[in-house]
Amino acid sequence: MRLLLTAQLLLALPLAAQAPGTDIFVARLSRSGGVLKVDSAVNITARPGYDNQPGWSADAKSVYFTSQRAGQTDIYRYDLASKTTAQVTDTPESEYSATVMPDGRHVSVIRVERDSSQRLWAFTLDGLPAKPVLDTLKPIGYHAWLNADTVFVFVLGSPATLRRAELGYGTSVVLASDIGRGLAKVPNGRAIAFVQRDSAGGAIRTVDPVSGRTETLVRLPQGNEFFAWMPDGTLLSATGNRLLSWRAGQTAWTDVATFDLPGLQRISRLAVSRDGSMIALVGEEPAPPR
Repeated sequence: MRLLLTAQLLLALPLAAQAPGTDIFVARLSRSGGVLKVDSAVNITARPGYDNQPGWSADAKSVYFTSQRAGQTDIYRYDLASKTTAQVTDTPESEYSATVMPDGRHVSVIRVERDSSQRLWAFTLDGLPAKPVLDTLKPIGYHAWLNADTVFVFVLGSPATLRRAELGYGTSVVLASDIGRGLAKVPNGRAIAFVQRDSAGGAIRTVDPVSGRTETLVRLPQGNEFFAWMPDGTLLSATGNRLLSWRAGQTAWTDVATFDLPGLQRISRLAVSRDGSMIALVGEEPAPPR
């Protein structure tokens, strides 16, 4: 997988040798007396190489993720009950960022096509290619669904832009520029949260897709630009090996858990299941001993 060589984007493209070694861990979330608790995290990939970009199935029973094997990336699915991994896509192209679509019958992925175009595609849950979701909009790096008709996309460029794309009309509108890689729908609303970069790192902001009104929520934690929402509106992120939370009205992040596992010393991406019962965390593989 080839990485776009800018500190801003670091978007995966097809050259395997440059992909960092990462693993995916899962843990159960719960609340006790209003306090968020995290069970022990379990490594569900546990192999050398790139395993990243987790996304939960609608029923929280499995995790879709991007895995680099045999020189390219495909989408895989890990089943929590059986503790088994199955390959979902098996194509000459590379696929990334599997996300269950609002119809519940497809996953959307970023597909790096043979001419290096990066477009948004739909696959069935079993990995059969359906069609491009957006025919002309490219190169796309990341995406988040608002509903079945509207998807928000991170479009590569100088600078990268956040765009609202309407499937029925085939149009897109720029809502923000110079954005980071974090992108997610705000629970129980129509707003989209994204990372607005600045000289000090950046902040998590929301944008109303109709009015265009933006609001700054909280500054990013040190060393990370990824975040995830819980259904109750709690925002989760991480710094180093610490999982953090934030809620409206707070002025700073709160510690939720500290992980002592070797593979979770530098947490990056996070994904929370739709019901808020599970979390997936991506960490860097520890360096081999010398």
